[in-house]
Amino acid sequence: MSSAKVTSKGQVTIPKLIRDLLGVRPGDQVVFRPTDGGIVVEASTVDLMTLKGVLKPKGKRVTVDDMKEAVRKRKRA
Repeated sequence: MSSAKVTSKGQVTIPKLIRDLLGVRPGDQVVFRPTDGGIVVEASTVDLMTLKGVLKPKGKRVTVDDMKEAVRKRKRA
């Protein structure tokens, strides 16, 4: 069991053992969820790789060759 003191600003330092168990690091967020038996603290972080593909590109994709060709045309004009 771990404990922590609440500061005058209502802040609590999460003990290292609990941070390690939750897998949270500085800058991560945690969620405090009320339950019938008390409060549950959960990590609320998302692995960046889980977001891969969530956003779809808008418009036409442009290749490096397309960009080079556009530069060549612009220089000739």
